Amino acid sequence: MTLTATTSFKKLLLGTAVASALLLTGCASTGSSLLGNQQSADPRLTQGNDAQFFSKSGFQACAAGATVGVMGCVLSGSSNKTACAVTAGITACGVAMGANYYLDQRRGEYASTEERLNVMSQDIQEDTQKVIARTETARQVMAEDRARLEHLEQEMAEQRLDQQAAERELAAIDSNISILRRDLGNMQRTVEEYEEVAEAERQEASPAEIHKIEQEIGTMNERVVALQQEVDDLYTMRSAITLG
Repeated sequence: MTLTATTSFKKLLLGTAVASALLLTGCASTGSSLLGNQQSADPRLTQGNDAQFFSKSGFQACAAGATVGVMGCVLSGSSNKTACAVTAGITACGVAMGANYYLDQRRGEYASTEERLNVMSQDIQEDTQKVIARTETARQVMAEDRARLEHLEQEMAEQRLDQQAAERELAAIDSNISILRRDLGNMQRTVEEYEEVAEAERQEASPAEIHKIEQEIGTMNERVVALQQEVDDLYTMRSAITLG
């Protein structure tokens, strides 16, 4: 005997999946979940399109999108619900799910190494654009933070510093630096995952194919390293200010 879910039951399950996804994304956007209290951080770093790209770990970053996709597979008439669910996960998560997961899924989708590397190339380019977008936002915030620090230094030199206001200013800058460092950690992990996938494909790929992929990974890494240096410079500037 084959059991089939009623329409109302299917709607209930799908509604639960959507609610779970909204809860996950809601916690992430408000900073009320695993990210700690970041209420004093610049809204440009916690809101907007680029704020979500590297703000969470690999699983958290894709869990909300994957939840709805996987539940859709479970409730669908797909003949292979497991394969459908895995595909939904990789679509939502990409390399954020880990190099092995990413590689296994791509090998299941594309028998040709050339095809896999072409898709991987597109994924790397998309993630590089996300790094660029995040960097543009970060630079706007850091430029203002540097100006705030310079102003505080001037007030301290002239002995007209408002202690409480200065503490609030520094707390906000510290929150911004914390967010950027967290994002950088996830960017660096993304680069490392792509490097691991490229190494796993090296044996079957041609030297030219691997060279192209490595160049694209290198371009992404250069962007990450450049942002890292700017954040480190801001941290050094911030560390030079100590309130008595």
